Amino acid sequence: MEWTGRKRKPEGVVRGHGRRPSAPREVCMTDDTSHVPADGGDEPAHVAADARAGAASTADGAGGPDGSEVRTSPSGPRGQGVPVAEGVPGGVMVSIGALLLGMLLAALDQTIVSTALPTIVSELGGLEHLSWVVTAYMLAATAATPLWGKLGDQYGRKRLFQTAIVIFLIGSALCGAAQDMPQLIGFRALQGLGGGGLMVLSMAIVGDLVPPRERGRYQGLFGAVFGATSVLGPLLGGLFTEHLSWRWVFYVNLPVGAVALLVIAAVLHIPRRAERHVIDYLGTFLIASVATCLVLVASLGGTTWDWDSAQIIGLSVLAVLLVVVFVAVERRAAEPVLPLKLFRVRTFTLSAVISFVVGFAMFGAMTYLPTFLQVVKGVSPTMSGVHMLPMVFGLLLSSTLSGQIVSRTGRWKVFPVAGTAVTTLGLLLLHQLDADSGTGETSAYLLVFGLGLGLVMQVLVLVVQNAVPYEDLGVATSGATFFRSIGASFGVAVFGTVFAGHLGDKLTGALDGAALPSGVSVDGLQADPREIARLPASLRPSVLDAYASAITDVFVYAAPVALLGFVLAWFLREDRLRASVTAPDATETLASNPVERSSYDEVCRALSVLGSREGRRDVYRKITARAGYDLLPATSWLLLRIRRYGWAEPAVLAERSTVPLDVIMAATRQAEESGLARRDGIDLVLTDAGHEAADRLATAREDSLAELLGDWWGPDRPTDLIRLVGELNSELCGSDAERPHDDGAITRRRPGATTAGTPPTPPPPPEAPSSTSVSS
Repeated sequence: MEWTGRKRKPEGVVRGHGRRPSAPREVCMTDDTSHVPADGGDEPAHVAADARAGAASTADGAGGPDGSEVRTSPSGPRGQGVPVAEGVPGGVMVSIGALLLGMLLAALDQTIVSTALPTIVSELGGLEHLSWVVTAYMLAATAATPLWGKLGDQYGRKRLFQTAIVIFLIGSALCGAAQDMPQLIGFRALQGLGGGGLMVLSMAIVGDLVPPRERGRYQGLFGAVFGATSVLGPLLGGLFTEHLSWRWVFYVNLPVGAVALLVIAAVLHIPRRAERHVIDYLGTFLIASVATCLVLVASLGGTTWDWDSAQIIGLSVLAVLLVVVFVAVERRAAEPVLPLKLFRVRTFTLSAVISFVVGFAMFGAMTYLPTFLQVVKGVSPTMSGVHMLPMVFGLLLSSTLSGQIVSRTGRWKVFPVAGTAVTTLGLLLLHQLDADSGTGETSAYLLVFGLGLGLVMQVLVLVVQNAVPYEDLGVATSGATFFRSIGASFGVAVFGTVFAGHLGDKLTGALDGAALPSGVSVDGLQADPREIARLPASLRPSVLDAYASAITDVFVYAAPVALLGFVLAWFLREDRLRASVTAPDATETLASNPVERSSYDEVCRALSVLGSREGRRDVYRKITARAGYDLLPATSWLLLRIRRYGWAEPAVLAERSTVPLDVIMAATRQAEESGLARRDGIDLVLTDAGHEAADRLATAREDSLAELLGDWWGPDRPTDLIRLVGELNSELCGSDAERPHDDGAITRRRPGATTAGTPPTPPPPPEAPSSTSVSS
């Protein structure tokens, strides 16, 4: 790879940071794309290894100083691009649309089933196994997520994503055709296996399609999908159940998935990776087995089998033995699914337990609240979805606001403390609901519960990211959501056990001595809520009270678990967050299974989000001030482009960059009057002082990026972080679309230039003074 422009010897001192070991400033890379396959197909392994993040587009400030943007297509290796008219190429946008459809399927299945569960139980029976309809999906998706991610790296994400879609669609079709509860539970596990792949691979492919600067923007779309499905899922589940059939909750996936599959096959072209992983199959199997044993104990103990039965004791002993084996295996695994060293970090351990508590409370409540609303309150499936909205809105509102406050202040401890306290209060309030509770009361309690969950969910991921070294960032992020997923599975199972056990006792007490109609029994009322309609009017209130009491009992049993989270939150040590982890991601907050990203990809996303908050003009204004100059933002923008290409024609640059010509001409005049640029015919080239100024501007941008990375940018900084900062800094200097070439095969040769587009290398500049002022 050829470097153009000038490279200054590192000064070894970053203003405001003291002395640090110097690293070469690899900035302003060429945009040669001669080795990029024209069809966008798979690249050679040695090229694909460098192409991990896709090609360069506009980075922080790579667009115009007035906010305009010029981008390049991400069809080449890292730091390279092919010019396009505007935005990302149409094919890439279509591919992202198909990825969003895949994510929509997986995200929707987290919430759409909840409002259909009472009807499903009424038709298929097996109320005591209701929790497994949710748990089977979660366990399968959680266990499969790390495997999908690593297999995608190894064998190509496009094929694996298509495979995940097919598995998910087969599972959906079989769920819709299920004839009894065991069938439905088994098919839900198959569906979850595909759903885990849809989540992890769709977000990973975005990293293949768009450059680092743009990833936060597009991955933000996936976060929006999670937010939308949180609201729409219960509503759509109710609509399908009420007006079509509960089976359409699953059948609706088929046409959407088919469209996504066809579009992906037709337009998605991504490099085949050269990455090889030692996949921890045994560790994945063991941790899934431990979770399954614990969930079986929680869901079957006290209902199907007594707590002191041989089956429950055997499952408990097996779970303990599997944990011991898992620890032994993970100590020796080359790439463990859950590195045990993370548990030596107190903040991670505490956050993992609190994440478990949040998942326990959230998904347990979401599973059984529709049953309360439909059976006890008598609302339709659709209206039960509407009644759930206060909880969803509260969660989205508080998670968004807490994330913004943390981003601005860097302070976070108040949120997990307050969030677990409010969640505990919400659970106690929900316990007060009964058959006579009004809509306003129910909505208010649900809002409080949702607000509490949102306050703590967003922050926990940021806290974990801040507590671990860079090399553990990716696995720690997925670890935090992993424990929330396990908590969700466990919570749904425990809620189900409490509900089923209490319902039988309360129905027996309510109907003791009552004359029941022929064919109606306590067991029948427990298995199918529709049997309540066959009771005499005099008996219905007592049966509804029994249902209400059994359901709301689960909330009071969950309250001590939430209270444990509150106590643990006080022991979290509040270290000020480094700027690079103050960019929360809704997919990490709302996903029911782990979000798998490498450390590099997580930092790419975070820096992209932070960069998108910063206006284009502000980027140049800040680096100009940091470099010690008094220049127009447009002048700094112009100097960096001349630095990259060796010259610039203002009129051509205006045409290709979409920056207004009058803005560029004002910058040109200031650069010439200040002695930073001069005319070479019709072209503008840098003077020695201009080279020095452009070098210092590029250095200022690198230093500002280093500040965001905090202690990750230390003496032993990882190679991929150095590459990322160099890549983002390179994009600051301009894009291939702005290159001052003639239209045609012949490129003019500039005086003193050795190759087209490659400027001469002037002598090294003197050490930069502490401050330079150039009048505008």
